[in-house]
Amino acid sequence: MSELTAKLGGSVGAFDAAAWDALVPGGNPFMRHGFLTALEDSGSVGEGTGWQPAPIVIEDEAGALLAALPAYHKGHSQGEYVFDHAWADAYQRAGGRYYPKLQIAAPFTPATGPRILTRDPALAAPLLGAAEQLCTQNGFSSAHATFVEAAQVPLFAAAGWLIRHDIQFHWTNRGYGSFEDFLADLSSRKRKDLRKERAAAQASVEIVHLRGADIRPEHWDAFWVFYQDTGARKWGSPYLTRAAFDLIGERLGDAVLLVLAYQDGEAIAGALNVIGAEALYGRYWGCTRHLPFLHFELCYYQAIDAAIALGLTRVEAGAQGGHKLARGYEPVRTVSAHWIADPGFREAIADFLVRESAGVAADANYLETRTPFRKA
Repeated sequence: MSELTAKLGGSVGAFDAAAWDALVPGGNPFMRHGFLTALEDSGSVGEGTGWQPAPIVIEDEAGALLAALPAYHKGHSQGEYVFDHAWADAYQRAGGRYYPKLQIAAPFTPATGPRILTRDPALAAPLLGAAEQLCTQNGFSSAHATFVEAAQVPLFAAAGWLIRHDIQFHWTNRGYGSFEDFLADLSSRKRKDLRKERAAAQASVEIVHLRGADIRPEHWDAFWVFYQDTGARKWGSPYLTRAAFDLIGERLGDAVLLVLAYQDGEAIAGALNVIGAEALYGRYWGCTRHLPFLHFELCYYQAIDAAIALGLTRVEAGAQGGHKLARGYEPVRTVSAHWIADPGFREAIADFLVRESAGVAADANYLETRTPFRKA
């Protein structure tokens, strides 16, 4: 590896877009140069946000990009959706300094995907080693890779990173040709419940799907209002700036699907989705008028309609939300990987993860018995 160089970049935007995207397995939309730089250029990440871009890359002698980690210096634990606040509290009560830490992630995006970007798996070990060295040299307590796709979990485990599990709810397309085909797989009672919810939600609104160039500034203006309302009610202040939506729409193009509900000619609610090669990712939702079941319609049922129409294999509807279970979204394990600098703290975290994983497994087993599908 002597001819290779690992270095720290100040931003994803400092690297050539085509060279970066060539490293992204399957073209995952949230690892693409366009998405990550939209966050940078809009001020959603960077100075003052607690998310300071610090991509770690490996280049060859000619300076060609061979591998990358989408990494960030973090001054807090917000916007990650894998909660380590208790770890930070315990470490600081013991006299340590938990922040800053290193976060390898798509900011504000609890969607599974690659976190080691390379066409050569042999580069995973030196890349993760560079991340560890960065933490050691700068006194960071830890490094964390969140929502790691299954194919890359062994790469982190082989490097000695601790593996953590959680649960999300995803909808799976079992070859359905229509929403009615999906409903046919549900129990009779659940099938009737979903039909009633859809009918009630659609009774007084017009629902439209917009993609790519069809999404105009006025649509983003309306959605920005919805997003601010949801953000203020859930986590205090929105993570994304208004400019982020314009840039995401511009740089991801037809990969962006905006679902809006109109009442009396006015947009009153919306859900933002991103289309990947295999999955539809539900990201944000909001409304200015609260109508029965409209949230379920825009975020879950319209997403299923879109995934079927696009021939996608699943819908990832975001973090948490046990209410998704009754609507055909099933429990799926998600994985994060963690490197802890202090040996004693690492041992304590490892012990905690053993016990936590047993609880997650028990929860998953129980939830799988509560799905609305017909039982054999």
